[in-house]
Amino acid sequence: MVKITDVARRAGVSPSTVSYALSGKRPISDATRRRVQAAARELGYRTDDGGRFRSGARAKVLALAVPMRPGIHVPVVTQFAVSVVTAARARDHDVLLLTQGEGDEGIGRVTETGLADGVIVTDVQLQDPRLPLLRSCSLPSVLIGVPAEADGLTCVDLDFRAAGELCVDHLAGLGHRTVALVGSPPEVYVRRTAFARRLVEGFTAAAGRHGLASAALPCGTGRDAARAVAERLLRDLPALTAVVVHNEPLVDPLIEAFEQLGMRVPGDLSLTAVCPAPVAAAARVPVTSVAVPAAELGARAVHLLIRKLSGAPVPGTTLLPPRLTERASTAPRGH
Repeated sequence: MVKITDVARRAGVSPSTVSYALSGKRPISDATRRRVQAAARELGYRTDDGGRFRSGARAKVLALAVPMRPGIHVPVVTQFAVSVVTAARARDHDVLLLTQGEGDEGIGRVTETGLADGVIVTDVQLQDPRLPLLRSCSLPSVLIGVPAEADGLTCVDLDFRAAGELCVDHLAGLGHRTVALVGSPPEVYVRRTAFARRLVEGFTAAAGRHGLASAALPCGTGRDAARAVAERLLRDLPALTAVVVHNEPLVDPLIEAFEQLGMRVPGDLSLTAVCPAPVAAAARVPVTSVAVPAAELGARAVHLLIRKLSGAPVPGTTLLPPRLTERASTAPRGH
């Protein structure tokens, strides 16, 4: 079967441009449209017009786009996938997993073949390259994440900006005057992943509002990376007494690294995290945290997508408010 990606390759354009040119949903230059149409004719490409979507038949399958990119933490991805599968099965739908790392080819294949009735998209970037295709194609979609321009899209996520603010507000309320954010791996910020960028914005805004000295650093995973970032923070911020962690695998290695450098948690250093609640509760020092509600986000995404498939109205963007749970890792400054 000829795919939309084959037409795109033949015409020298992106799959989203092929979709625009053949659907007429966005303005495309005449020259480009003619080139795409010629490529489609040469390859024998057929659009949805004679297929599943026109006939009204349903696959009873939802696609889940989970790109396996550098910096992705697989246990969190697994939590999202399990929650989507569980919620979909409760509504008599199966789930097709799309794991291609970049671009919109996987979504294009699902659209053109009618393998799924709709798609849930994760690891959303602020300027996500999949958005043009999602806006133009006939496949209903829900994003777990919010891009910079969300008009015309259905999105659900934790309010990560508010989560960053909430952690800093808690630490400032305990009297801490110098705080640091240990963030996601560098590649997550390079590709402008929405949730990571928004948490940094919230952290920075709250630190400024409270008049705190602050720094935000990305960090890889593993004990060596944790030790290196702890040493750098204590060198650059000698008055450091509080840390926010947005990098789930680093919670225990960071506590260990700071302790080896003479900073006891919470006696000398208060530590908060934005991570799944079980990770925070099971840390070597139970960590005060804002939970990432993977199960709730997955279930809500399925609920929104099923509503869209039924023709019911849905909100554009749904942000879940962050909730902070205090544990043993935070204390008043100098406690």
